[in-house]
Amino acid sequence: MISFTLRVAALAILSSAFVAPVPAQAQTPAAQPAATSAADAWKPPQRRRIYLMRHGDVAYFGVDGKPVADSDLVVLSDKGRAQADAAGKYLAALGVKKFDRVYSSNLPRTKETAARVLTAANINAEADVVDLWREMKPGASAKFSAGELPRAFLDIAAPKTGADARFIGGESVGDLQDRVLPILQKLQADQNWDSALLVLHGLVNNAILSHALSGGRDYYGRIEHGPGCINVLDMGTGPNDWIVRAINLCPDVSNYADGVPGARLSTLEKLLAGTLRARAAAAEKK
Repeated sequence: MISFTLRVAALAILSSAFVAPVPAQAQTPAAQPAATSAADAWKPPQRRRIYLMRHGDVAYFGVDGKPVADSDLVVLSDKGRAQADAAGKYLAALGVKKFDRVYSSNLPRTKETAARVLTAANINAEADVVDLWREMKPGASAKFSAGELPRAFLDIAAPKTGADARFIGGESVGDLQDRVLPILQKLQADQNWDSALLVLHGLVNNAILSHALSGGRDYYGRIEHGPGCINVLDMGTGPNDWIVRAINLCPDVSNYADGVPGARLSTLEKLLAGTLRARAAAAEKK
């Protein structure tokens, strides 16, 4: 009897050794992650605002129709000064009361425009000069025949311009981007400002706007910037976080005038037309 009882007990012990253990999760229900609240699902991005301006009107040709000796030295015309004043008053009317950052290029036309805009807007600030944001450097138009000039001037005005396209045989689009975009990215990394005014140039502004629109190094050649115009961009912290709110906003409505000769020409086309006229006039005098 004792032997039988021992055998039964031994069998029970052996049987229990071959029974699979119950998994821990089956014994105790796992805690489920808390549902994401609506408030945590998305955080609104924090963006800073850039008012990106082109300088006011200047004269690249003298009263005799000849191109000026050095386009880097031109200053605002009377019309350009009025445009800069109008832009400042317009910004004030929008409720702009301060700029945390103000930049211009190192050329007289942007420095003068920035100063007049700030005065007209009643904002006590001074522009910091950024040499690398000067206008795209052209080559010498005299090196091109009359038949070659249209391409030399307008090669950078393609809908989507390649990096190797050059401004009258001078600086390339890629060269322009190489000096303009790193400073813009440095400004983007700086968190210590909320509103900035940049008074620059048409082709430089094109590089900045194209970057904001494409998120990269695409260059859109058909964005026109009237003299004294304002572009409004909101810049986030991420490299592709941009909103373009306004392009070529011109307080001087003569920029939109119709029925005026040349009213629908771009700045580059006007420069081309003036160069061809000067070339023809010089040929007639020979």
